[in-house]
Amino acid sequence: MKRITLAALLCSAALSGMAHAETVILAHAQPPGNPRSLAADFFAEKVAACSNGSLTVSVAGAATMGDDVEALTSTSANVIQMTANSQGATAQIVPELNVIGLPFLFADAPTAWSVIDGDIRGMIDERAQAAGLKLLGFWDNGIRHVTHLSKSITTPADLEGVKIRTPPDDMTISIFNTLKANPAPLTFAELPTALQSGVFEAQENPLTNIYSSKLHEITKYISLTGHKYETSPLLASMAWWASLSPEDQACVQQSADEATAFQRDTAQKAETEVRAKLEAEGATITELADRQAFIDATAPVYEEWRERFPELVDRIVAEARK
Repeated sequence: MKRITLAALLCSAALSGMAHAETVILAHAQPPGNPRSLAADFFAEKVAACSNGSLTVSVAGAATMGDDVEALTSTSANVIQMTANSQGATAQIVPELNVIGLPFLFADAPTAWSVIDGDIRGMIDERAQAAGLKLLGFWDNGIRHVTHLSKSITTPADLEGVKIRTPPDDMTISIFNTLKANPAPLTFAELPTALQSGVFEAQENPLTNIYSSKLHEITKYISLTGHKYETSPLLASMAWWASLSPEDQACVQQSADEATAFQRDTAQKAETEVRAKLEAEGATITELADRQAFIDATAPVYEEWRERFPELVDRIVAEARK
């Protein structure tokens, strides 16, 4: 797998404009071994095969091309071609994406996939294209849970006043404001230091991200709140996508579809395995004492977001509850 530096990339861009580059840069922020990282490598192999080598994907992982926001900015500006990003960061550009993260909307990840792979994806892709991005698929970023430095979270009252780190995600901030916590956004790369220094008492992530980034070594109290589901959108520069031949577009989309299936399967298996690993490594894992109390407490979030996107909220809620 070929990796490049930002300086080399910018030099190449200056020389060729990158519009018809044979090398496709796919950036993401996750460490090696994370399902997003594994799927990015899988995608690179599939593109090389179906393009007969005319397209080569260089994966820049572990935030080597910047954090999610920086990778998105570079992709929409066609400085790089692709990013496997986060829902929160992407929603800053495509705000409709926030509604996928409505609290307690999906019972599990497969239920979420069945909803977001239909008309919802088409609606969000249309908005993304207007922002210079082509949505190639929704990779999985799991059901999210709260971890804390010193206590388990089992009731809504346990979150009151808690300083909790969130992604730059308006929906997550809405949820924790409604639960009377004290949320604030911070980039993922800065999170461990912020927890160790006491800037935050808590954070929230899927179990796989918690384990792969060793967050359980800092915040060993893991509460299975399951407060929201998130995707990891696979996005391409719209300018680069439009420059491809129909054959290359078909190759990239086919590879994206196969990588989406691979990533979701990998994420589900990792989620099952990682709980035992977390407990074996000293994490304290607890279930909610009263899940319905959290559902009731976050009900105002639905009304807040229905005011912004009434059609989309009603559509996704109806499909999730079929």
